[in-house]
Amino acid sequence: MVEAGFIGPIIAFVVSLLISAFGIYAGGRVITDASSYAYALVTALIGAAVWAVVVLFVGAIPLLGVLAPLLALIALIWVINWRYPGGWLAAIGIALVGWLAILAVRFVLGLLGLITFGMGGISGMGGMGGMGLF
Repeated sequence: MVEAGFIGPIIAFVVSLLISAFGIYAGGRVITDASSYAYALVTALIGAAVWAVVVLFVGAIPLLGVLAPLLALIALIWVINWRYPGGWLAAIGIALVGWLAILAVRFVLGLLGLITFGMGGISGMGGMGGMGLF
């Protein structure tokens, strides 16, 4: 039997993953002309895992922990750079366009009452990691 308290976080994760993937898809489409949402979805999932690992391990280090969100963002951009063509500048562009797309989606969904405005992306990109990034 699945408890009701277990379903909410799973739904939030899936919604955040889909929103984050849309941001990466939009950024990839604009910057590199990549056109696969499935590819963006996998990138968002990998990015979320990398983000979580960086925040978990770096965040636990005294004094260095304050840099965890910035290091996680750099790690996320590294994932985008690894998955998409064009190098670091293209990866930064994909992340920036993705962040703007995610903010727009979150705003519209928030206005419609479908999500709360605080709900970000899975790695944070939905606001872009803290930013809500993906």
